Amino acid sequence: MRILITGGCGFIGSAVVRHMIRATPHTIVNVDRMSYAASVEALEEAGTDPRHTLIRADVADSDAMPQIFSTHRPDAVMHLAAETHVDRSIDGPAAFVHSNIVGTFTLLEAARAYWSALGPAAKAAFRFHHVSTDEVFGALGPHDPPFTESTAYDPRSPYAASKAASDHLVRAWWHTYGFPAFVSNTSNNYGPWQFPEKLIPLVTLNALEGKLLPVYGDGSNRRDWLFVEDHAAALVRLLARAEPGGCYAVGARQPRSNLDVVRSICAILDNLVPDPAGPRERLIRFAHDRPGHDFRYEIDPSRTEAALEWRAPHDFPAGLSRTVAWYLDNRAWWESVRASRYAGERLGVARLEAVV
Repeated sequence: MRILITGGCGFIGSAVVRHMIRATPHTIVNVDRMSYAASVEALEEAGTDPRHTLIRADVADSDAMPQIFSTHRPDAVMHLAAETHVDRSIDGPAAFVHSNIVGTFTLLEAARAYWSALGPAAKAAFRFHHVSTDEVFGALGPHDPPFTESTAYDPRSPYAASKAASDHLVRAWWHTYGFPAFVSNTSNNYGPWQFPEKLIPLVTLNALEGKLLPVYGDGSNRRDWLFVEDHAAALVRLLARAEPGGCYAVGARQPRSNLDVVRSICAILDNLVPDPAGPRERLIRFAHDRPGHDFRYEIDPSRTEAALEWRAPHDFPAGLSRTVAWYLDNRAWWESVRASRYAGERLGVARLEAVV
């Protein structure tokens, strides 16, 4: 198959590209506008593989998208291109509307026009996989059951609202036009090559450098964690098995509080590279919470696990240990990022002030 992947130089997209090159015979057309968080290096050996073609283009470009479909004639689309950082969406929501809503609409229309002109067999086999987030479902209370595919949408941030809108567009194209699209919603991903604005790499790098480790609120907010390589494998299986019009919740049943995550990172680093100044938990500081901070996300992936005959191989301790070790072994990459693209500053409109 020839797969068009959008956002294939991003964190999750590059993991999908690497997995496809290593584990499948598929050919990949990688469309990425190469925003601040994209890295060609994250493709690793896939970047020079003859089955991989990288095209620098914006999915919101209504001239470029039809031309890419016409030239490369994909058998399926995996749409991962998106702005994803909640704090950046608080500072600048317009970029999220452009990429996540306008970009998804533009890609859907280019894909639908291409699909409509295919022959019967190719048309029946074509799939459009939209990759989304569990944040579209809103926030859970301490004792609420986890999200499932039937949970009502209740987005709370500009990021979540933009992804919810894109999910609704994809479902509407299925119901209105019969366009063979489906949606997957995932929990928090972590692993190698994650841009260091996100919690796990940011804490890892700050702890390595002896900097303070700010934790929002009292650190009790909970997230469900999924190792990115496990997610990539699940997405590829979904492309082969998912039903058009379907919705699939992808998770690993690994909920942790933010404070527990930060303490776990400190413990792993203390074991691998002890700090002469003492255990790194001394660096933890509680900070004023960000606006609209959802208390808890957690996914029940039972339906997806059954459909795929798959379960995430990594538990959180194993995946986190691999992740921290990767950042220790790849200092040149993240030092370059910190020097040129993101130095670790606080994002979002709330001020960073220690309260304890």
